[in-house]
Amino acid sequence: MPYALFYNDAQLSKAYPSEADVWKIAQQSGLVVDVATDEDRPGPRRILDNDYEIKPCRTGPGEDPAKNKADAERQSRMELQFNS
Repeated sequence: MPYALFYNDAQLSKAYPSEADVWKIAQQSGLVVDVATDEDRPGPRRILDNDYEIKPCRTGPGEDPAKNKADAERQSRMELQFNS
């Protein structure tokens, strides 16, 4: 089942093959923050900023979550090259 980034039930991102893929995209986009945890959990935990959520989604017509992931990875590599 594909996953995407949502805000108030509106899908903000393309669909990706897994929840972990969306977390990675959100991290690269600066949407993940670390917060202090309660005393039951050691260390900080990651949450999405501004009440964003990652949820299962349907794919749009002609949308391919695997292609979206490959495109995002290619874009990330290109950005790293340009920033070097």
